[in-house]
Amino acid sequence: MNVQKFISMKGKQPIVLITAYDAPFARIANEAGVDAILVGDSLANNVLGYTDTLPATMEDMIRHTQAVRRGAPNAFIIADMPFLSYQCSEDEAVRNAGRFLKEAGANAVKLEGGSVFAPLIKRLVDSGIPVMGHLGLTPQSVNVFGGYRVQGKDEKSAEKLLKDAKALEQAGVFSIVLEMVVEEVAQKITESVNVPTIGIGSGRFCDGQVLVLHDLLGLNPTFLPKFAKRYTNLYEISVKAIAQYVDDVRRKIFPSEEHVFKSGGN
Repeated sequence: MNVQKFISMKGKQPIVLITAYDAPFARIANEAGVDAILVGDSLANNVLGYTDTLPATMEDMIRHTQAVRRGAPNAFIIADMPFLSYQCSEDEAVRNAGRFLKEAGANAVKLEGGSVFAPLIKRLVDSGIPVMGHLGLTPQSVNVFGGYRVQGKDEKSAEKLLKDAKALEQAGVFSIVLEMVVEEVAQKITESVNVPTIGIGSGRFCDGQVLVLHDLLGLNPTFLPKFAKRYTNLYEISVKAIAQYVDDVRRKIFPSEEHVFKSGGN
């Protein structure tokens, strides 16, 4: 996978992304055949225990992107630029984006926001840094939105989303994530731009889909957004496995003969 192949898949083959944060799960996702791995700033919620994405730092994102690269050496990896890593100045944004490619081995970066960030995106692309856009619900702006709300529900917001998508395309993004956008608006955007749209909670007509690994594996028993599908319940499976281990140790079943070392033997 590369940027040009990614773009060429638009309208021909659904693009499958997964959001992962560490080496073991990156290895699993890559072996399962996903087209790309997104190292999302949602690691703040799903790995670090925060309630939103805002606390994720550049160092957090670099470290986890490096881990994902080690777990999936040949995967196409997109790294999220965290809150305040690109909003303060273009020079700082270029440096931070470059770190993901230079230090962490990412193939591209993703940043949230519409037309206002088009000049920055153009500069990044001109600097040799592929950029994925992100419109709709942009979690870093949750305090502006007043919560996690579906976007594009009225004509004014739908028109703005379409305008932003075209501005991002013109600036040079190779793809646009559409998060929690009403289905008909996401379809219109998808049909209006020449780069792939990747939906998360934006219906059936995007060029691809992305889900957070923790959601589809059921690792969080208390949270499942409407748009996510839980393909298994790894939380429950894990609890049962660890409970069995606890019971085996307390009953002195583990370790057994096969798990010990003896002098003169293996």
